[in-house]
Amino acid sequence: MAKLHVTDFFIYRWRYLIGYGLTIIVLAGLLLFAGLYVPGGLTHGEMSSVALSAATKATHLVDGTIVNLPYYLLQHLSLLLLGVTMTSIKLPSLFLALLAAIGMFLLLRQWFSRNVAALAAAITITSGQYLIVAQSGTPSIVYIFFSVWLLLTATMITRAKTHLFLWKAAFFILAALSLYTPLSIYALIAVGVIGVIHPHTRYILKHLSKLKLLAAILLSLIIISPLILELVAHPRIGLTLLGIPESVPNIWSNALQLFSQYFGFMQPSSSVFMTPIFSLGAMLLIALGFVDMFRSKYTARSYTIMAWLLFLLPVILINPQYTTVMFVPLLLLLAMGLQALIFYWYHLFPRNPYARIAGLIPLVVLVGGLVLSGVERYTYGYHYSPDTAVYFSHDLRILQSSLPSRHEPAEIIVTAAERPFYDVVARYHKGLTIAEALPAKTTEPTYVTHDAHKADQPIPQQILTDAAKADADRFYIYKNGA
Repeated sequence: MAKLHVTDFFIYRWRYLIGYGLTIIVLAGLLLFAGLYVPGGLTHGEMSSVALSAATKATHLVDGTIVNLPYYLLQHLSLLLLGVTMTSIKLPSLFLALLAAIGMFLLLRQWFSRNVAALAAAITITSGQYLIVAQSGTPSIVYIFFSVWLLLTATMITRAKTHLFLWKAAFFILAALSLYTPLSIYALIAVGVIGVIHPHTRYILKHLSKLKLLAAILLSLIIISPLILELVAHPRIGLTLLGIPESVPNIWSNALQLFSQYFGFMQPSSSVFMTPIFSLGAMLLIALGFVDMFRSKYTARSYTIMAWLLFLLPVILINPQYTTVMFVPLLLLLAMGLQALIFYWYHLFPRNPYARIAGLIPLVVLVGGLVLSGVERYTYGYHYSPDTAVYFSHDLRILQSSLPSRHEPAEIIVTAAERPFYDVVARYHKGLTIAEALPAKTTEPTYVTHDAHKADQPIPQQILTDAAKADADRFYIYKNGA
């Protein structure tokens, strides 16, 4: 009877395909879960994003939309196709999050071994920060999306054997689109610096087709032409894109805030983002990756991460609200930490297969624990924590479930601050009209928002409430003739 080997088993031979397939299925489920159910509401930032997106067109830019313009155009398209719903507001972010996750797999696969790529990607896409950014109907996800795909396309330019022009075109298109996003220029500078100073990348870039490079550069210039025109008219936009605040920041206060965001394990806090951003186990892997980065400091990979961190850390120190831009560098450090952990274990037992297999058990426990704790922390923190729930509003869902059919008339009374968002809601609900004062006598169902309601108003026929809010009275309804 022939002796069986581990490599003879079907699961072993197809382990990476099975692992990638399961991860994609889990990712799709998590994004659907995050987009529709947890936290299941809208922040003020999302409502502002909807108002800006609805007013933005490719041929007409409103004030403030040139920054993050690609995202606003994508969200505008989603609103046109689906109307104003929770799904349409969050769909662009969920779509970009899925593409970003695919980019993470491909990037990690190029930079690390297949097992490290699969494990690191599984940990990061199930982290609370990634999931909350993925479901947020704001431009936050573009920081991760552009960072991942810029690095991936730049890597493929130096490694791909076929379709090289497509990779170059993709890089320059993404680079041009990313310039509309604050702080993205630092990722481009880091990639450019590595291309110039690292011998291997410099050699490859010297032998690229100059004519094709010129064509790609011209294409990118066409894409950023609206941005250039806007910068000429409004130079202050350049400060926003560079992350330079208008007033002098409190460096010490910002440093303390950053420390609590990444290392406040003893005093976690909740707001739109829960802190600390990463779990203790993930931060230990990142720290191990940071040490390993200096051990292999002569590689292009370490050069890129070090340059990126050097450019970003001072900017983050004066803009601690932009923590999302650090996600990809920390992802790469986490992967380096995992790789170092596996390498050190295998180095201890270079010829003992039993010890190698035994070492997989604590590694599986570690990664499984990080994945499960990340999902659990996100689910419980953003669904049940009263400190977090206060930042998310369910008013849109409550209102739309109570409104009459699309063409039947109804009126909603809002404050001046609420009007931009509800104007967009009314645009896609044909029978709905907006006002800022309750009429003496209503001729159609009239809804008054919580903020617009006054104590001296008549007794309503119905009050719509939200169990997730301390101020549970969300809408006051006055029927015909009231």
